[in-house]
Formats: sequence, structure tokens, C-alpha cells
Amino acid sequence: MLIVICPGIHAPELTQEFVQGLNVTSSNTYNFLISPTHDYAVLSPHLLQFLQAHLSNPQQRSLQKVVFIAFSAGVVGAISAANVWQSWGGQVLAFIAIDGWGVPLFGNFPLHRLSHDYFTHWSSVMLGSGSDNFYAEPAVDHLTLWRSPQNVFGCYTKNSQTLAHLTAAEFLIMLLEQYGEVKNAS
Repeated sequence: MLIVICPGIHAPELTQEFVQGLNVTSSNTYNFLISPTHDYAVLSPHLLQFLQAHLSNPQQRSLQKVVFIAFSAGVVGAISAANVWQSWGGQVLAFIAIDGWGVPLFGNFPLHRLSHDYFTHWSSVMLGSGSDNFYAEPAVDHLTLWRSPQNVFGCYTKNSQTLAHLTAAEFLIMLLEQYGEVKNAS
């Protein structure tokens, strides 16, 4: 399983801290592909060109199972790219939007949202989400959720019911392990 990381418009160091936060939390090693962020390319489907460059063999597309994790403005380009990638024969196991407030989520694959506070969670879910989501409680600032997911505590919700209190990194690892099992079952 390949995890495509789609950052927002911020310093690249924050994305490295995000990946480190996941690695610290997980006992597994994941294969991350971090899309470049230059100017406002995160708002457009430039991600498709990046994916084609890294997974250029059309046969590899159908074999490589992908989970998208996008943050903030990166959700805008990433949700479109995930849908087009799937229409080209790629396998999208899931799409995880982190603080993609105001961005409608749509796709023929599982969708999840993580939010830095309850209001963002509540108002974003109306624009599409899956059954499993997360919001920070207590609320944190927007960049903290990306930079330090291992330090952000909150609520794991399923179908609007709170199931557990855990960190954002633990929630993400739970999802990645779930989709990793899908890969192993195939």
C-alpha cells in the first residue's frame, strides 16, 4: 500500500513532522510518497502529473493500492486527483482529509475527515465524509493537527457516535492498518 501525502500551503518541514509523528505512533513502516508543494499547485490536479511520474507504468496503477492523506488546501487538488486516478485504473483504498474545511468530498472509495475542532468537524461532515472520522478535543490550531498528530487528542466518531478518545496519529494508524488488511486480503 502506498500512502500519497498531499500537503497544504505551508513550510515543508511541517509535513516531515507529520510523517515522523505517524512513524513514532506506528509499529509498522509505511511507504509514503509526498507530493511537492510549490506555489498553489496543491489547489489543482498537478498531483496527477506527479503520480504519473512515480507510477508511470499503466499496469502498475492497477496493482498499486493507494491511500490519499491530504491537508488543508491540499484536499482541493487531491480529491479530484484521487477520482481521476481511480478512473484511469488506479486503486484508491481510501481518502483521508485533514482539516479540509469547506471542501466537498466525493468518490467511489471510503472517505474520512480529521478536524482541528468540533465546529470544523460538524460543518465539514455535511460536505461528505465516511462513517469513521476524528475531531480534536480539546480544540487545537489548524497547523498543530498536521505538525503533531501524535500530540492531538480527540474523538473517534463512527456514524456520529463517539467510540473512543485517542490521538489523531492513533486514529490515522488505525485507518492505515484497516486498509493494509484490505491489501493483504486481496
